[in-house]
Amino acid sequence: MGIQMLCPGTTAIHTASSHWTYEGAHGQAHWLDTYPDCGWKAQSPINIQTEAVHYDPSLPPVEPEGYRSPGSEALTLKNNGHTVQMSLPQTMRLHGLPRVYSAVQLHFHWGSTRHTGGSEHRVDGQVFPAELHIVHFNSEKYANLSEAKHHADGLAVLGIFLEVGNVENPAYSHIFDHLEDIEHAEQEIVLSPFNVRDLLPAHLGHYFRYNGSLTTPPCYQSVLWTVFHQAVPISAAQLEKLQKSLYATEADKSPSLPLMDNFRMPQDLNRRLVLSSFPAGPSGYSAGKVVAILFGVLLGCLSLFFAGWIVAKRIREKSIMDQKGVVFKSSSPRPTAD
Repeated sequence: MGIQMLCPGTTAIHTASSHWTYEGAHGQAHWLDTYPDCGWKAQSPINIQTEAVHYDPSLPPVEPEGYRSPGSEALTLKNNGHTVQMSLPQTMRLHGLPRVYSAVQLHFHWGSTRHTGGSEHRVDGQVFPAELHIVHFNSEKYANLSEAKHHADGLAVLGIFLEVGNVENPAYSHIFDHLEDIEHAEQEIVLSPFNVRDLLPAHLGHYFRYNGSLTTPPCYQSVLWTVFHQAVPISAAQLEKLQKSLYATEADKSPSLPLMDNFRMPQDLNRRLVLSSFPAGPSGYSAGKVVAILFGVLLGCLSLFFAGWIVAKRIREKSIMDQKGVVFKSSSPRPTAD
């Protein structure tokens, strides 16, 4: 998750001219050289291991306010050279968290046709084709993003997995249908307001939560992450637009470099606590553990069946052998009279 403010009077966390990339000499393996926070112990994203998460039944559903009607403020869609980003009005807020958080922007992370993955977070090692991040700042304590980003309780980000479904998702068409208009870095257009709530999963009560960081430089550890368990479907054609429409370079720069594979690899958890608002599986078991248990029960039943069949076979064989060894004798003849 990277942040670049588009509103006047605010400071960008990174810009398209920031000299970092995902691969190569300035790739994520070298971010630490310029951005020391990227090497700290509470970095994001992570691989969420469901068997290790702690179920917290007190976690309430996320309650978005103003998402369905963002108001009359125009939404700016921009290619910033690292991702496609859309500004959001601060009238959009999040409740159900420790504080009230106001929206700033949303952006995407995705892969390419050469990779099956693209999401930043993983669940039990599973990757998704893309991931949406919706960024908010703690508006109860801080005046804006520029102030909030330096504090541990400053930011809250929603993470939404995207998966390929059978039909086009009309909510995402509001964004993806305009990607060709911002093909190159620093290009932007203005969109009419639309229902942003439809970008989220239908059910907002099932999620994972942990304390982490921005997933791009400068990697500030100021993010309360909420990663939804339910993925949102988009069509294969929509995913292809995201993967193939954009360039990381400006229009007057040559060669044009495709904007793709803009995801950070999972970071060490380092003993951080990951909470879930729902049981990871039946009776609190993870899905993987449930499968393992069922497989073990099935294997045990098959073993018992096979052992019983062997015992029954031996009993039958012994019975047949016993019958072959029996000598039948007639009753003793009665003595004849002299």
